[in-house]
Amino acid sequence: MNKRNKIIYWIATIWLASGMLAGGIQQVYHSKGYSDILLHVGYPLYFMTIIGVWKILGVVAILVPGFRLLKEWAYAGFFFVMSGAVISHLVVGDGIGETYAAAALLLLTVISWYFRPAERKIIFAHQ
Repeated sequence: MNKRNKIIYWIATIWLASGMLAGGIQQVYHSKGYSDILLHVGYPLYFMTIIGVWKILGVVAILVPGFRLLKEWAYAGFFFVMSGAVISHLVVGDGIGETYAAAALLLLTVISWYFRPAERKIIFAHQ
């Protein structure tokens, strides 16, 4: 991995981890802002706890060395949660202001996954 790609990976990953951790903590504690958003897009409030815990565990998975398969699951989970959030906002007619944070975290998920170093990837042996 060249130096440029490593820098892109770590910048995207640090921003992704920060956003997911902050959001996860707020969701676990049912902050009013997140409660309002979930009710606005039509989801039950207990989703906050589930998604919040998954986000926090996903951050640990992508930052801790090793556990390549777990990292893939974490990235997939981030992708599904954040793409679902973007779609949910759009379906209820929200504009870019309400959709921006989820879209940014979705983009950071893709960038971090794409630029991750070889030691953080699952490598399949060709037979």
